[in-house]
Amino acid sequence: MIMLDSNIVGVSLPSIARTYHAAFSDIEWVVSGYILTFAALLMTGGALADTYGRRKMLVVGIVLFGVSSVLCGMAPSAVWLDIARALQGIGAAIQLSANLAVLGHEFRGPDRAKAFGVWGAVLGIAAAIGPFVGGIITSLFGWQWAFLVNAPICVVLIALALNAVCESVDPDAGRLDIIGMITFAASLSLLVWALINANAEGWLSWSIMSKLIASLFLFVSFLFAEKMQKRPMMDLSLFRKRTFIGSSVAMFGFAASAQVMITYLPLYLQNFFDFSAANAGFGMLPFALPLFFCPRVAASLSTKINGKSIILAGLAVVAVGNFLTAFFVGSGMAYWLVACGMVVTGCGAGILNGETAKISMSVIPPERAGMASGIGATVRFVGLVTAVTGLGALLAGQTFQNLVTSAKRLNIALAADGNVYRVVSHITAGDISGFVGSVPADQRTLVLSLCQQSFGDAFASVLVAAGCVAVIACLLVFASVDRNDTAPLSG
Repeated sequence: MIMLDSNIVGVSLPSIARTYHAAFSDIEWVVSGYILTFAALLMTGGALADTYGRRKMLVVGIVLFGVSSVLCGMAPSAVWLDIARALQGIGAAIQLSANLAVLGHEFRGPDRAKAFGVWGAVLGIAAAIGPFVGGIITSLFGWQWAFLVNAPICVVLIALALNAVCESVDPDAGRLDIIGMITFAASLSLLVWALINANAEGWLSWSIMSKLIASLFLFVSFLFAEKMQKRPMMDLSLFRKRTFIGSSVAMFGFAASAQVMITYLPLYLQNFFDFSAANAGFGMLPFALPLFFCPRVAASLSTKINGKSIILAGLAVVAVGNFLTAFFVGSGMAYWLVACGMVVTGCGAGILNGETAKISMSVIPPERAGMASGIGATVRFVGLVTAVTGLGALLAGQTFQNLVTSAKRLNIALAADGNVYRVVSHITAGDISGFVGSVPADQRTLVLSLCQQSFGDAFASVLVAAGCVAVIACLLVFASVDRNDTAPLSG
């Protein structure tokens, strides 16, 4: 449900932007507000699950997710939608941490590999159908129902959790690490806030620099607080294990180079090819379908090949897929060629989807399953939120430069009030048609082509950056993960 909701929103973003006449920074918060609270509270969710019971916290998370989904669907403005999305992220964090802790506690050895293979495949199902379902719902009923559809699902999940999940706790769990929770959440919030507003306010402005400095200070304070705790939210001693470090790098790299494309590819398909929401959802299938099939392949390979090799292969495939897609996008190629690159990236993402979680849990004591799952999932979604905001800043900045340069060459005035960035913000939000409709009729065809080309070239830069992230992650995993810790599971 968490992944389905995230993917549905990716296809709905242009429709949301048109409904509220929202700028790019506004729709970034629709994604980032959710991921931010999600990432900031995953470790807290793991600690709560270990302390108060994994089944209990799973139900609490589902209830909160369902209520906030209804608030999203009824939001009267973009600001209220962003707030409701943040609440939805809190519910998602609590239920996901409890979910992973249940798996880590209940399964051992080869059964654990199968369990996480199924877990990855379930995420793959949501990834495969999410964009398509989101496009259909948005086109037929409106984007609001992309959120309201969660309410009946939550009712079913609550009944299932109460009847199918056994309660478990960490017998050694102590009091909650309140200082750690606050400093980590505040540090990540300031970082994301700075990244989203950097293009509009200027990267070297006092507002942005002060947020970045405060974020760094709070993160150092968080690390210091964790060192002083007897039972910390994040056990820093885990990072003495090379394999745990490598698995964390792999999770970050997977999210920042592959998972982030679930947000940006639908935006590209609707902006450049002028796809409807439904067609954009269908157009995402070349990327999404491998997310369903490839976790099964990775689970099968894990009985014959060590996990390190599987992760390295997945990151390498993601890098190749992003570079290939960037070439097709930058060359203005037809959709079917872009789809070929999407297939390659999707295969790499599918290989990594369940394998990264399994590797991180392989070096963790079962009684700390909640804490470990919280750390692993936090790293993954910190990678996602920083990639959404960081690549979003690159996309907006490059679109601005491309558009201004081309407009000057053709002697076209993009904004009567001179605020070109406002125009670019609406273009990158997916509302090209709204801007083009405001220009003189005799210039609309030229301006439309100019906007699409500027956005397409900028998106190619985003893909290259994502490919570089995958390459760097691949090198770091190669240097850190111990093959013996990830030996093939059999028997």
